[in-house]
Amino acid sequence: MISRILVPMDDSEMAHRALEYALENHPDVEITVLHVVGSPSAMGGVVTALALEDDLEEAAQERAQEVFDDARGLAATYDVEITTEVQLGHPARAILNRADDFDVVIIGSHDGSLADRLVIGNVAQKVFRNSPVSVIVAR
Repeated sequence: MISRILVPMDDSEMAHRALEYALENHPDVEITVLHVVGSPSAMGGVVTALALEDDLEEAAQERAQEVFDDARGLAATYDVEITTEVQLGHPARAILNRADDFDVVIIGSHDGSLADRLVIGNVAQKVFRNSPVSVIVAR
């Protein structure tokens, strides 16, 4: 039986769909939205900017706020409360590190360009292949 769901989110449409799937199909379980800050990019922009912040945790929380506001707004339309969490680091690694505490991970399929997938990798694919718990990939 599923009682705890982890939904990794960024600001993509696919991540939005993953949360929507969780809310529609599992409205009575604990849903945690995880946003990972400091994801790698081709030029290292986000990581470099975070490294220059005085208060790293506060900066990460600020960067996650828009994603969390959107997630809470979507959850409110289903009359469901969600929990939010921010992690620093590589998205796939951060998701996999948290997955053990949940029954299932619901993640959006990639929607990045081919260049993004080649440089950064496909987070959903890495999570799907390495997760210690079941993974649902929402499209």
